Amino acid sequence: MENVSNRGNIAALSVLIVLQMIMLSALYAGIKPHPPVATPLFGIAPFIGASIAAALAAIIMTPTTRGGRVLSVLAALMAAASFGPQKYFVPEFPLIWPAVIGAQIAIVTVIANVVSHRRAALDLRPAAA
Repeated sequence: MENVSNRGNIAALSVLIVLQMIMLSALYAGIKPHPPVATPLFGIAPFIGASIAAALAAIIMTPTTRGGRVLSVLAALMAAASFGPQKYFVPEFPLIWPAVIGAQIAIVTVIANVVSHRRAALDLRPAAA
């Protein structure tokens, strides 16, 4: 079961990486629809780069390790800034819905796998005397 969960998490993180790479490429190429260059809090390109880096680090560390799980959730939450439910209300939604929905499925998959792994780890822990 753990191997299947691990593969699902890696697959979901890979989806997030690919979608963010395409979004970053569209930004650099100026192909519409592309994300804005900046937000009031940060530049988009560095944020997407950090999100991709977190997802890659989670894959390398493997989602079965504590650090890998933390990075998996971090990558999912960072991707939610780009693909979260707020995107249903942007004018470009008819053009970007496949990426938004695909990313949201991947985000839910990552978080569900981390929670499932955590619950399984707690179930395996010996009971206190």
